[in-house]
Amino acid sequence: MAECPVCGAEVSLEGDAEVGEIIACDDCGSELEVTGKDSLQEAPQEEEDWGE
Repeated sequence: MAECPVCGAEVSLEGDAEVGEIIACDDCGSELEVTGKDSLQEAPQEEEDWGE
């Protein structure tokens, strides 16, 4: 189990979750990035490149 850094809810990580994998918090819907066995951080938001 890990804690959502946005809302503090408990988030269940699959046994085969890999570092860098993006999951969603069931409570608040935030996209979270797996950073370790039992740790998460808010996933970085992708910026639009507008074809540049």
